[in-house]
Amino acid sequence: MSENNFEDIAAMNFEQSLQELEQIVDGLEKGNVPLDQSISKYERGEALRNHCQALLKAAEAKVEKIKIGNGGKAIGTEPFDES
Repeated sequence: MSENNFEDIAAMNFEQSLQELEQIVDGLEKGNVPLDQSISKYERGEALRNHCQALLKAAEAKVEKIKIGNGGKAIGTEPFDES
């Protein structure tokens, strides 16, 4: 299945993407998906997983740490440090 078949995923928020991904995983694990549909479901699940990861990475980039001064009071923020 090509990426173009997953254009709707780009419009989803994190919660929507995660919910659909969980449904796909649940169906595949339980064997509720016919074999001929399993591959396309797996590919959609992979696209949803990638979308969730991208949304999380974007959120991490926006997170700021609060800098604490000598007196224990907040003195500002600094960018999120991944390490």
